Amino acid sequence: MTDDADTARQLNTFLAQVERRAFRIAEIATRNPDAALDIVQDAMLKLVQKYARRQPDEWPPLFYRILNNRINDWHRRGKVSRGWLSWWGDWKNRDDEGELTEPEFAGNEADDPMHLLAQSDAMRDFVSVLGELPQRQQQAFMLRIWEGLDVAQTAFAMGCSQGSVKTHLSRATARLRGHLERHR
Repeated sequence: MTDDADTARQLNTFLAQVERRAFRIAEIATRNPDAALDIVQDAMLKLVQKYARRQPDEWPPLFYRILNNRINDWHRRGKVSRGWLSWWGDWKNRDDEGELTEPEFAGNEADDPMHLLAQSDAMRDFVSVLGELPQRQQQAFMLRIWEGLDVAQTAFAMGCSQGSVKTHLSRATARLRGHLERHR
């Protein structure tokens, strides 16, 4: 019984650590906070149901594989309905309540307001450009750079070869770098 309790504790800790970042990945991929929350919750539930007995070092690539599969499923299911919505205007624009939130910036309140505004604009632009990347480039960037998975783990999570991960990441970083140069 002690092993089960220890495993449950480790799994809860792991899920608590990845929850916010996984939500951010799903939100950028879907541009829909409600869908992102559903996707993350479903991925967490599937990890617990199917892979709780695996070793803790196996959980990150398994979780991100499940998360990416759920995001891919969401895109497949919504392709037709989003196509119809585009006839009625720019469906990507959202009101203030639906906007992507930005992470808080480190620093004290005495920082120069113009500098903070520039940082905020740069982050907003970065998230916007990241959201416009092709899905596979988004996935490679988020898993390798934001989550810190190695190439092999990322390839497993994405269900592709290590070479594909490197190619997608290279293309993503080149495009992001180009857009962010104007904020220097």
